[in-house]
Amino acid sequence: MEGRQLQQVLNPQRLKALQEWMQKSSITLTQVNGQRKYGGPPPGWQGPVPGPGCEVFISQIPRDVYEDRLIPLFQSVGIIYEFRLMMNFSGQNRGFAYAKYGDPVTASTAVMTLHHYRLPDGGCLTVRKSTEKRQLRLGDLPTNINQVKLLTLLRMVSDGVEDVMLKMAGPKGREVVALVNYSSHYAASMAKKVLMQAFKKHCGISITVKWTSFSKSKHVSETEQEDGTSTPPGLNPFPKPSISPPHLHPQPFLHNVPAHPPLQSSFSAVGGPAGPPRDEMKPQGPVNCDTVSLLQWMCEVHRLGTPQYEIRYHHASSDGFLCFSYEVLIPCFLIPLYGVIQILPGPSAQATKEEVYRAVAELVIQTICKVSSLRPF
Repeated sequence: MEGRQLQQVLNPQRLKALQEWMQKSSITLTQVNGQRKYGGPPPGWQGPVPGPGCEVFISQIPRDVYEDRLIPLFQSVGIIYEFRLMMNFSGQNRGFAYAKYGDPVTASTAVMTLHHYRLPDGGCLTVRKSTEKRQLRLGDLPTNINQVKLLTLLRMVSDGVEDVMLKMAGPKGREVVALVNYSSHYAASMAKKVLMQAFKKHCGISITVKWTSFSKSKHVSETEQEDGTSTPPGLNPFPKPSISPPHLHPQPFLHNVPAHPPLQSSFSAVGGPAGPPRDEMKPQGPVNCDTVSLLQWMCEVHRLGTPQYEIRYHHASSDGFLCFSYEVLIPCFLIPLYGVIQILPGPSAQATKEEVYRAVAELVIQTICKVSSLRPF
């Protein structure tokens, strides 16, 4: 009986269609830790690894629908850098997947185009921007732990570790926790599966490993909580999280950060200013750099951590401006800076993308300088 039920679940016709599609398209799928992956990068990919804001989360996938239907559908929006379908040992999919594009605008287009897409054989997909969480919180660490040795161990047992920061937490501020930043959501997800066992093996201690939560979100299913999603597209304000108590911050200037970062707005054309004139922000650090590089330099000099951008395209206004919302997480601030910008489209998609990032970086620099004693130069 169980064998017949499993056969019905797996649907031999669908499996045969998947195999035929793989042979015809020369697609290679790799099974890794409960997920089946295409690309990362795919054959012939040109350009850098996509950054934050390029990935979408797909849920409500029927259990017998596979990559032969999903990948062509999401490729119809733009070139896919990576596609990951979560799988059970039985051969079923787990009902959700991730598709990563080359830039945030294409990812936003996929959300607007394919959210609530109805499959021919039934089922309605839910498509959202992925939160792309890249930071893990390690708890129950020894109080005498050494940051350099911890970083060495983390890089030995997991891939993609960028940096680690120790801080005091707990009711009395006596618990040591580590915030570990990874180069991608995928790298952090893989690390989350192995770190507890790795610390038992190499150090003989039991630790807790959780995703870092930056804000309170609405209730979602257990599966979505584990892997992270964002809200459906729309120009809704980002949630306003409260800041942690001052004694938890390692840098004294962070004491002055207000509980709710100001919502910034800007109107900009490609090549033009965003907010106050650029003369007010002349760099004295890096020479001949744009604001994205300047923000990166500031964060490196003051040891704030690598800025992580999430930018979403929403709509084009009647006067020709493109409207975007942004959220930038700087690890030492613990909460994101967020806002809305409008820019005129550039001569190419790449020029528009670069101007969006420049405008956002400039607003973040201005906000940091307003809410703290930090100066950019």
